[in-house]
Amino acid sequence: MTGTQPRIELYVRSLLPDGAHNRQEAVIDRLDRLDAEDEIEGYSVIVWGKQIARDSAGARTEEGEYILNRVAEFKQWALSNNVSLESFYQKHDVANDATDEPRSAIVLPVMGLAEYEGEELRHVAPCTAGDEVHTIMDRLDRLERGEPAAVESSADVSILSD
Repeated sequence: MTGTQPRIELYVRSLLPDGAHNRQEAVIDRLDRLDAEDEIEGYSVIVWGKQIARDSAGARTEEGEYILNRVAEFKQWALSNNVSLESFYQKHDVANDATDEPRSAIVLPVMGLAEYEGEELRHVAPCTAGDEVHTIMDRLDRLERGEPAAVESSADVSILSD
C-alpha cells in the first residue's frame, strides 16, 4: 500500500444466528491476514447490540456514548462524502415503558467497518454511493490489492471524544 497504513475498527452485533456469525468470522480472518501481511496498521473488534435509543439509560453509559459518538462520526463522514448510510443505520420507534411514549432508536448494522488514517476517518462500510453499495468485503478486497477505498474521502473527519 502507498502512504500510511490504515487502522480498522470492525463493529459486530452480538448473539447472531450462525450465518451472520460465520460472515463475521470470515471478516475477522481476513483482517488477521491483512494485519499479518502489514497491509493494515492493526484492527480492533467492537461488539455492539441491535439498537440504541439516544434517551435511554444505556446511551448514558460509557459504551453507549462511544457508540453514539461513532455513529455520529460515520454520518458526518457520509455527509461530507456524498454517500448514504441510511440503509444500514436506520431509525425506528421503540416503546418506552416508563412513559408510554415511543422513542426513536438507531438500529445498528450486523457489521460495520471504519477505516482510519491516524485520527482521521477515511472510509465507512457498508455505504451507498448512488446506486452502488460498497460492502465490507469490497473494501477488504481493495485493501488486499493495495488500492484506495472506492469512495475517496473529500474531507477529514476526526474521531469524536471516546
